[in-house]
Amino acid sequence: MREVTVEDFVAATPAEVERALAPDVVVEYEGSFEVLEVDERDGATFVTAGARGVGVSLRFERRDGGLRYEQVGDAGPFEEMWTDLSWEPENEGTRVVARSGVALGLPLSALTDRVAAWKRRGELDRALDRLATDLE
Repeated sequence: MREVTVEDFVAATPAEVERALAPDVVVEYEGSFEVLEVDERDGATFVTAGARGVGVSLRFERRDGGLRYEQVGDAGPFEEMWTDLSWEPENEGTRVVARSGVALGLPLSALTDRVAAWKRRGELDRALDRLATDLE
C-alpha cells in the first residue's frame, strides 16, 4: 500500500468547506468516476460510481472536522483504498488536507501501487482545486 497527502488553503470558513464536501460532490471533484447512486444507511453514506466499465462503491463517514471514505465490496479498481479529508481554520480561511492509501493487489506491487498513488494524488489535487474554485 502507498499513501499520499495533499493540502490546500481555501478562502472559506471550515463550516462552508464542510457543507461543500458532500460525498457525491467529493467523487465528482476527483473527476475519475461519475456518481450513479447515493444511499444513506447505517449512519453512513454509500456512493456508487462508475466510469469506462469500472464500478466502485464508497462508504463515507463524517468525523469531527473531517470526512473518511473507503472502497467497499468486491467491485472497484483497488484491493484497498481509503481517504481522510480534514479541515481546520487558518488565517482568513481553511487548510484542507487529503490523505489517502491505495493498493491494487496486482503483481509487482512496488510498481503498480506507486502508479496508483501517483494517479490518486492527481485526483486529490483536482478535488481540492475544484473545492477552492467553488468556494471563491
